[in-house]
Amino acid sequence: MSATDWELVVGLEVHVQLKTTTKIFCGCLTSFGDPPNQNTCPVCLGLPGALPVLNAHAVWLAVRASLALGCAVQPRSVFARKNYFYPDLPKGYQISQFDRPLALGGSLPVGAGRRIGITRVHMEEDAGKSIHDRFPGWSAIDLNRAGTPLIEIVSEPDLRSGAEAREYLLRLKEILEYTAVSDANMEEGSLRVDANVSVRPRGEATLGTKTEIKNMNSFAAAERAIEVEYQRQVRLRESGERIVSQTLLWDAAANTVRPQRSKEESHDYRYFPDPDLPPLDITPEWIEARRTELPELPAARRERIGTQWGVSAADAQVLTGSAALADYFEAVAAAHGDGRAAATWVMGDVLAWLNDRKLGIGEVPLAPPSLAAVLDLVRDGVISRTAARQVFFALMDERGARPALAVADALGLRQVSDDGALREWVDAVLGEHPDEVRRLQAGEQKLLGVLVGQVMKRSGGRADPKRVNQLLRERTAPNA
Repeated sequence: MSATDWELVVGLEVHVQLKTTTKIFCGCLTSFGDPPNQNTCPVCLGLPGALPVLNAHAVWLAVRASLALGCAVQPRSVFARKNYFYPDLPKGYQISQFDRPLALGGSLPVGAGRRIGITRVHMEEDAGKSIHDRFPGWSAIDLNRAGTPLIEIVSEPDLRSGAEAREYLLRLKEILEYTAVSDANMEEGSLRVDANVSVRPRGEATLGTKTEIKNMNSFAAAERAIEVEYQRQVRLRESGERIVSQTLLWDAAANTVRPQRSKEESHDYRYFPDPDLPPLDITPEWIEARRTELPELPAARRERIGTQWGVSAADAQVLTGSAALADYFEAVAAAHGDGRAAATWVMGDVLAWLNDRKLGIGEVPLAPPSLAAVLDLVRDGVISRTAARQVFFALMDERGARPALAVADALGLRQVSDDGALREWVDAVLGEHPDEVRRLQAGEQKLLGVLVGQVMKRSGGRADPKRVNQLLRERTAPNA
């Protein structure tokens, strides 16, 4: 058999920190970056006699996420103790949900017509964090994260490539951000991914032995790790070796996976209902009320933006990459009136300016009406597109302190339409570029754009480009 005769089967387990200010069973803060072990108490440290109390806002966020993913929220779910030893798990068990999870079912679209099933969404508490690079020869424990509320989103084994897994994660992250359930920041550990990977002969329905990959700190890393593990398993199957069910760590530097431990099964954790927590009962009316609170989700917003503002599907995909970006674009489009022009500026100059400074859309210093005013000046022929960029950069630097027209006037950028001045610029450029003029007259029409650009440069961006184009055509016509 060749590698193409084997089918990759992937299911993802995504752990998401909920956007609460306090932990799931106590009042300790969940803020990131605080001094180690500062945000702890007897409850999250698991001290004897301390009793957990469920955070109502965490339940609200977990239900919100489940509904946005199309899951059926269960009227009753049960918290259980998941028993295992780990240095940063203070109690020796984790409070999670097992056979009675919060939500079941659901799916996410991936690619053209593909939907990836979601098995379940359940609530649980996070463990602490082991730190191996702070003190030479020692590992340190920070328990600030212990007790942070999580949801675990478990997919069906429906993914068939690393690229498809990455697309699934991108769509999932969008929904989490649109619904404000989580900041989904992988660098801070707010979103963590484990991949269950197996291979089977193409056409077979029976699943192969799976391995679990951890330590993937980006979506690109998840894609690459899955493909590397697929190739490893195919080599083993081709050589007749047995695949061992185990937990693997992704080593990005070495571009490989390495064993961590044997893979636990559910019976290894000795689940039983937590005696300190009653079942979580939710009424159908409360669930439906949460459904009505959902915002417009990414897929629906993409479709509407394309229809309402006349932008392409590809542009709508970019513009809805985050709720904040979509909000900014729509505010500019509404103030200016031309959705395509707004899209061109937001995806081009605005995002480029932010990317150069490693800033997010929430840090853009120019309010949508101020950017729309720049676009208005271009549309009304007051300034050229070239001049508009100068106005834009000036406004960004001064955080929109002055009106766009005032900046254009201060920079002397009002568009010149007077034929006398335009002819002087055109004649000067033609005199400086005789070779280009001859080639243009010989049929190289692309040089017309080059000469227009030279006139715009000479005029400092103030020349009316349409009239410049007309004058250049007249001046370079064969009988001119």
